[in-house]
Amino acid sequence: MTAWLRGAALAAGLALIGFGLYGLLTDPYLTDPAQVLTWAVGALVLHDAVWLPLLCLVGARLARGPVLRGWLVVAAAVTAAGLPAVLRADDDHGNPSLLPLPYLRNWPAVLAATAALALVTWLVIWLVRRWRRPRPVSRRGDRS
Repeated sequence: MTAWLRGAALAAGLALIGFGLYGLLTDPYLTDPAQVLTWAVGALVLHDAVWLPLLCLVGARLARGPVLRGWLVVAAAVTAAGLPAVLRADDDHGNPSLLPLPYLRNWPAVLAATAALALVTWLVIWLVRRWRRPRPVSRRGDRS
């Protein structure tokens, strides 16, 4: 990557961060931006100190292939994103539009669908490798 492209990407990223911070500090619905900052720091610490090392450890110990390791990352991300809704299933406080979907049923369905996709991917890779493997040439009359 060239230096000017790196600089442009850095400038765009810093501009987006500045825009986000400006929006955070000027949002009329946020009465205490320090709470948002506390939540963001807590999420960062939870991710970098707990979640990421745990995921790397499980991936290194249990997953020998890149497809299984990739599926574990996807399953962890789906679980992390959907777990609050799954844990609050049937807790809509009389407002059915608050949690309108059956998250407790859909979460395992998404995990099963992504696992099936990972299995199909692994099977295709295995078949392609098997098909490309050179086969030994047999000679007629060899009796060894």
